[in-house]
Amino acid sequence: MKWALPIFIFSFFASQMVSGQVSKDSVGNSAPIEKLFDFGDLVIDKISGENWAFIPAVVYSPETSLGLGLRAIRVFRYKEKQSSTLRPSSLPITFLYTLNNQTIFTTELDIWANDNKEYLNARLELSNFPFKFYGIGNEPVISEGEFYTTRFAYIHLNYQRKIAPGLYLGPRYEFRVDDIFRRVPGGVLETTQVPGYDGQRISGLGFVFNHDTRDNIFQPTKGWLNSVEWTGYASFLGSNFNFSQYTLDFRKYFKTNEKQVLALQSWWSFTTGTPPFQHLSLIGGSDRMRGFFEGRYRDNHAMVHQAEYRLRLYRNLGMVVFGHAGQVAAHASDFNWNRFKYGAGFGFRYRLNQEGLNIRLDFAFGDQRAFYFGLNEVI
Repeated sequence: MKWALPIFIFSFFASQMVSGQVSKDSVGNSAPIEKLFDFGDLVIDKISGENWAFIPAVVYSPETSLGLGLRAIRVFRYKEKQSSTLRPSSLPITFLYTLNNQTIFTTELDIWANDNKEYLNARLELSNFPFKFYGIGNEPVISEGEFYTTRFAYIHLNYQRKIAPGLYLGPRYEFRVDDIFRRVPGGVLETTQVPGYDGQRISGLGFVFNHDTRDNIFQPTKGWLNSVEWTGYASFLGSNFNFSQYTLDFRKYFKTNEKQVLALQSWWSFTTGTPPFQHLSLIGGSDRMRGFFEGRYRDNHAMVHQAEYRLRLYRNLGMVVFGHAGQVAAHASDFNWNRFKYGAGFGFRYRLNQEGLNIRLDFAFGDQRAFYFGLNEVI
């Protein structure tokens, strides 16, 4: 599994040499390390067209195991004639099949327009997804997890408009439907019948308030990205569960020198009403608490605090070290210093384009050892 990407690169290089498309001089006549980086840049140029980059999707995480597929991504500026300070928009499309028999299709559109006065984010996800349920609470009910399989469709739409320098406000809509068609007979899901154990349909409206002063959306070196989000799910919107979710996400970036950046994040989630277990506040996964299985710890409320130090090593190659702490609780008053779960790790980055989009490989240590392979930064 760890050799999937190097094997692809070697195969690509060999095929180009055989076809005569890569000459000895095309990677330069410099030292071996320079030739290696020249070749890496050549591979990126070959898979990147004028508008689209096509990348073999090789991903890994404890939640998916090894996943293989295809990822296409377009980074562009909406209506090129607008101001040169307009932030880049992006459209990634990914299809994956994993060794856990999961089939995943995702696409997410980010558009900045009108001289950064308007922002639209839309996501679609379709999955056939075997997963694990560990119970609810800050300690797992089932230490090894209990398998269930769901087919689900997910959509969200966020629109924000600039109301003051660095401040954005707008509505959001979210919809998800799950069909849990396979459970362990007599298992915890079946016997406890937690809300959502036989599937769910949620539909909610809310708002997003953002404070965004980053100097770059892919690789910020300074500024803030703070978000306050509320969504209410109700039967009159088509939801069969009535609940509300509040999310606070605070991020700060410090440029410590020309090649190093410190990124900090404090994330909080609060859920009220009767949410399905799929939509409880949870920690773990590739975005919050790497090294912890996503959803191993879930409850009404959750908090995660993360720090990541980023170093540019050589040309397009970078490295990060990170640490994090988090917990979940039934009541906000239950949050306590002795309930924290801790983890840390390190990773490598390779820049795909001048905008700062990265390939990332992370090695994390939490309640398990895990590695993650994907696109873009976590914080």
